[in-house]
Amino acid sequence: MPTVCLAGTGGMLPLPERFLTTLYVRSGANALLIDCGEGTQVALAQAELKLSRINIIFITHAHADHVTGLPGLLLSLGNTNRSEPVTICYPAPAEQAIRGLLTVCGELPYQLILRPLPADQAISFPCPEADPFLTVSTLPLQHSVPCIGYRLSFGKRPRFLPEKARALAVPVTDYKALIDGRSITLPSGVTVLPEDVTAPPPSPTVITYVTDTLPLPEIADFGRDSELFICEGMYGSDDKREAMEQKKHTTMPDACRLAAKAGAKRLWLTHYSPAERTPEEYEDSLKALFPSLTIARNTSPLTHSF
Repeated sequence: MPTVCLAGTGGMLPLPERFLTTLYVRSGANALLIDCGEGTQVALAQAELKLSRINIIFITHAHADHVTGLPGLLLSLGNTNRSEPVTICYPAPAEQAIRGLLTVCGELPYQLILRPLPADQAISFPCPEADPFLTVSTLPLQHSVPCIGYRLSFGKRPRFLPEKARALAVPVTDYKALIDGRSITLPSGVTVLPEDVTAPPPSPTVITYVTDTLPLPEIADFGRDSELFICEGMYGSDDKREAMEQKKHTTMPDACRLAAKAGAKRLWLTHYSPAERTPEEYEDSLKALFPSLTIARNTSPLTHSF
């Protein structure tokens, strides 16, 4: 099951005590990254997170505070003796910006796979690069440039029931095939399906990540029943809402309202304005809107294992 680290929570420009927005999600030996602003590799190093685990990077949009860390991170990955491919997913209109950033990388010692995603329609797709049971869904957001949100749904293996396998005379040597989701044929010619010897899988673990957008109503549906809802909160009070509507951003109170409508279990805020040096000062008023809120402190990245 995944371990999540919000290693950077800053928007617009990095501060000495706050790195730009980035999320690292590890599952087993693999990891994925969402957004890669300036200084991301330093943020990951300070959080003691391994670059070498990263197999896929998701970009929300092509603003500098979300992408300018890509060249350095990819070059550092090359210094880990990496040979496996790395995939970068991003909104299709960001193609030119992404390719432009990659020109400074030169020749990397591994294959780089570029995967543009629709910015005008929601899609879902499996993501075996990070986890064999992971499904990634996207949502078009509303910002000053094409931007998408990501929903990570980590499925779980069905629980194997050895008593059912024994009742069907399945040899122990065939248990692993059934656990891995493959059917087997017994010497008698009877076919045993994985569902014949497993209980229905538990509900997936859902992590939703949404930043740099107006607080669209559909975001609540997108984040429905998330174990963890990570949302932009540029400013801590509603008196900034008009300015944020003009710049197409979300305030902390609006993020809390979205999380409540989504029925999320917990909320982490991210993408703070550099003017918000101490976002924790809003904690009491924000928890009145959504009690299961955690505000990241500048020098302490939020981490949670499911």
